[in-house]
Amino acid sequence: MTLIEHLYELRNRLAIALISVAIMTVVGYIWYGTPYFGGPTLGDLLKEPYCALPGTVRPMVNAGGTCTLFGTGALDQFSLRLRVGVAAGVVLSCPIWFYQLWAFITPGLYAKERRFALGFVASAAALFLAGAAMAYWVVQQALYFLLSVSSEVQTTLLSGESYFSLLIALLLIFGVSFELPLLVVMLNRVGVVSYDRLRRWRRGLIFGLFVFAAIATPGGDPISMTALALTLTVLFEFSIQIARVHDRRKARQRAAEGWDSWDPDQPSPMDPTPSPLEKPEPLDTGANGTPPRYDDAT
Repeated sequence: MTLIEHLYELRNRLAIALISVAIMTVVGYIWYGTPYFGGPTLGDLLKEPYCALPGTVRPMVNAGGTCTLFGTGALDQFSLRLRVGVAAGVVLSCPIWFYQLWAFITPGLYAKERRFALGFVASAAALFLAGAAMAYWVVQQALYFLLSVSSEVQTTLLSGESYFSLLIALLLIFGVSFELPLLVVMLNRVGVVSYDRLRRWRRGLIFGLFVFAAIATPGGDPISMTALALTLTVLFEFSIQIARVHDRRKARQRAAEGWDSWDPDQPSPMDPTPSPLEKPEPLDTGANGTPPRYDDAT
């Protein structure tokens, strides 16, 4: 592909990803106040970690006795619903935009590496959703610590803006951070990093994960920071072991084919006969049957 064709491909992939996010944003916006298939609404589902706290920690209830948050502006409810809808659109459409990402980089890979497309998309989506689920559980523990640390002195009236900002930030941060093992495995498979190098860098990388967790978590509480750091450490160690298995299998293959026993001062024993070239795809022709012409800029 030429440079202009790569740019067109990138444009099309981005358009498909953005359209999928927009469609799922509409779904999330409606789901925020309207239940689907008899289940809970998205607003009630996201509010559940706060409502599960003891009444001494969250004293705000309305006249009906149900758990609720409060707002201070006329546009708070609309802007909050729109933000939650956008976050839901990003999460719900993650299999689509993960596939678009993989499809864009696939032309630069070998045919045997393209077979990992389905596994990459499924693993990336599963890890992202697992991170979001982890954040959903962590936010309740973090809120309990933050709201009860001085409850005998003051009572915190939590607004919907502050609560959902914390929750959405944790969902996205945990979801993106859980892609770490997939990134390490991919870099190992393409030969960028080896198991030996990861093993030597293990302590420094784990320390970096704890520093990243301390900076990335928006709540500033020790529970969310520790949960993210420990989970990333476990996932990172798991990816190192996958790299270990891959490198051992690759080393056995090199030993079986005798690559490491070749004398670097002697000619290579590989067969120098060129392999046949694939038949090129026909060029797109214009109305007069001639191939398209590009100027110097394109």
